[in-house]
Amino acid sequence: MLTKEELPDCPVATTVQLIGNKWKLLILRNLLARPWRFNEMLRSIPGISQKVLTDNLRALETDGIITRTVFPEVPPRVEYALSELGDSMRPIIRAMEAWGLGYQQMVREAE
Repeated sequence: MLTKEELPDCPVATTVQLIGNKWKLLILRNLLARPWRFNEMLRSIPGISQKVLTDNLRALETDGIITRTVFPEVPPRVEYALSELGDSMRPIIRAMEAWGLGYQQMVREAE
């Protein structure tokens, strides 16, 4: 989680700092539906590397937006899911989805 000193004055800037890159948004998009395992998430996000996915998952976990559950199995199974805080972002992601759909429709109709 960010410290008080790290929090921007602007609440929009705070949100952008936490989820403002395309990879984090695509990870959250997936996690809105259900928990995901690392490799299935890696396959579901075109263009993301293993390192970038790992770094973004760690950042989201550190910020309290997702949870990481390790199951005591052989081989170990790890699942990522939205935390309660992450789930509170559902309306933001859904609003972005609705806006994107409207924009896509407008572009298609203009052709």
